[in-house]
Amino acid sequence: MKLPRDVDGAALARALCKRFAYRIVHQVGSHMVLQCDSPRHHRVAIPNHRPLRLGTLNAILRAVEKAVEVDRAEILATLD
Repeated sequence: MKLPRDVDGAALARALCKRFAYRIVHQVGSHMVLQCDSPRHHRVAIPNHRPLRLGTLNAILRAVEKAVEVDRAEILATLD
């Protein structure tokens, strides 16, 4: 699956909060820390950069995919 090249950190954080029950715990500089407790406790840092680098986006998606137990395509579909 090809990753979109124009995803910014704020849009990704909004999508994760809206669809997958993450919440913004705090922000240090340009990095937002999101946390979810269901189905298990998970924290992820998302840089508020525009656009996110592909390696960074891939790492975030991989971590969320594993923690929330959903497919990467489902996560990317919430960005649109």
